[in-house]
Amino acid sequence: LDIVAYGYSSEGYPKCVEDYEGLSDNDEMRKTLQENVTLLQCTTEYPTSYSEVNIRTIPWMRKTFGLPIGFSDHSLGTIASIGAVTLGATVVEKHLTLDKSMPGPDQSASLEPSEFVDLVKSIEEVELCLGNEEKVPQPSELKNMSAARRSIVAIEDIQSGEKYSKNNIGVKRPGSGVSPMRFWSLLGTES
Repeated sequence: LDIVAYGYSSEGYPKCVEDYEGLSDNDEMRKTLQENVTLLQCTTEYPTSYSEVNIRTIPWMRKTFGLPIGFSDHSLGTIASIGAVTLGATVVEKHLTLDKSMPGPDQSASLEPSEFVDLVKSIEEVELCLGNEEKVPQPSELKNMSAARRSIVAIEDIQSGEKYSKNNIGVKRPGSGVSPMRFWSLLGTES
């Protein structure tokens, strides 16, 4: 990253390590790197076994380097690429081939055109599924709130003046009445 930062900040080649060492830690250069550089997690084996793909390093790389992180996928199929997106990969690099039976070291780990189309579609769908970190009811859930939630109800006849107890009140659907959050405060009070 220091050498890349040097390339953005200077013309020509560095004369010695001191010319670029630590340059990527400069605030202005860090911003330039964040705008122009994406680091990719990669295991250089064709095909990479699932046990060595190591996509869990993506969040660590983002935190450590403060840059966008992508994934260079040399595994079979598409599952590692899709998993990388769920962990925050902003770029996926996957080899494309017209025929996996062609000679070459990376043909078996490459995708044929129809598989590549499926990968792109799957990534687009998983990106929709990701949402955000805030846990709030989704717009489509609002119409189901009353039916899905519960209310405090009498589970047996309660006489006027009788105290509420775990034996005579409970919670059941729908959630259009008294909130179950008041259950414990009602116990022992009179009806």
